[in-house]
Amino acid sequence: MLSDAYENSISTLSNEAREAYDLGVHRFLGAEPGVETAFQSAIDADEGFALAHIGLAREMQLRGQPSQLRASLNRAHELTSNISDREQSHLHVSTLLLEGKSSAARTAVYEHVKNWPKDVLIAQMCTSVFGLIGFSGLPGREAEQLAFISQLIPHYGDNWWLRAQLAFAQLEVGQLNEAERNIDAAIDANPHSAHSMHIRAHLYYENIQDGEGLPYLIKFWKHYDPSAALYNHVSWHVGLWSLESGDLGRMWQVLDVDISPLTSKGPPLNILTDSVALLFRAELAGVEVPSERWSALSRYALTKFPNTGLAFADVHAAIAHARGGDQVALNNIIESGSGPAGDITRTLARGYREMEDQNWARAAKFFSTVLRDHARLGGSNAQRDLIDFSLAFCLIKDGRRQEARTVLSITRPRALRKELVSGLTPASH
Repeated sequence: MLSDAYENSISTLSNEAREAYDLGVHRFLGAEPGVETAFQSAIDADEGFALAHIGLAREMQLRGQPSQLRASLNRAHELTSNISDREQSHLHVSTLLLEGKSSAARTAVYEHVKNWPKDVLIAQMCTSVFGLIGFSGLPGREAEQLAFISQLIPHYGDNWWLRAQLAFAQLEVGQLNEAERNIDAAIDANPHSAHSMHIRAHLYYENIQDGEGLPYLIKFWKHYDPSAALYNHVSWHVGLWSLESGDLGRMWQVLDVDISPLTSKGPPLNILTDSVALLFRAELAGVEVPSERWSALSRYALTKFPNTGLAFADVHAAIAHARGGDQVALNNIIESGSGPAGDITRTLARGYREMEDQNWARAAKFFSTVLRDHARLGGSNAQRDLIDFSLAFCLIKDGRRQEARTVLSITRPRALRKELVSGLTPASH
């Protein structure tokens, strides 16, 4: 029996299959292009290699391809007669994830890594702000994620993937100096990882180093394959910094070419949330957005996320429905928003309905209610700025400009450096 790049035994006798599988794992962890091709090459070299089918299923889940996901998952389950205990557990945990049983999958990951901490595709499930901890809907998810990754350090050492994920967890809790050391080491070890470059962009954002962050990210973005999984979200960062720097031409290019539902090859979750967030941030900053754009995003949300349950998607869908005028869809989220963070989803959806009706004080009350705990929605600090800015906007519209400044001075001082919220005069510095 051979071993993979992380020293886990794998049930294939084909060196070609092993090499292709390792390449698929490497590309998946780095959001590099060619993940599907690599896992398919592993299958072509050894069609009976169960974990290669699971790797392909994971990529199909990310890409929003349910029929291909199910076909790959079913085939993996047909190939379990001669696989190891570790691979049996790998298949079990992956199946929970792929079937949408997130809470059970999260528990199973913890159990699995006790025995096989270097099974990286399982450990990966509980990392990043979009992982099983990030989307758990539980309070204290940032601390839990940092603790989870920290316990892996003795097993991974200076591994680039581990250091990148550690850096992201650190910067989300404000450990910016530690995050910088780890992410720079990760990039030195693997400069092709889009996840690492993306995390470095977040660090620039948190440090309010916009002048350095935008050109840094554009340099990477221009050479990043649009078919890769993170291209959509990296483009969002470029569009957001372009908005904040006053380059509306590039912001609209990002919206129309790079992250549009009509053209993007990215994961549906990113397409929805990135498009809504950039458009709404533009509106909050005073940019006029045609109503047709909101109607199109509202329809996309209904197509890709017809049922509530994933709070991060539901909140962005609520914004699209509110701005696009679909009261039925909006009220559905208000009345039946579900999932572990459904209470916050419903509260924010009410806030956006009141905001749409220009009931500024009532909207501000809803936004204030979730201010201390909106990390439960998932996503990064940078992505959830949308909520803080929504509150500030409503306070300004309600004639409470100083209160808006006070809120942002606590939650997002960067917003006071520029007019990121219309009507909020930038602070002198």
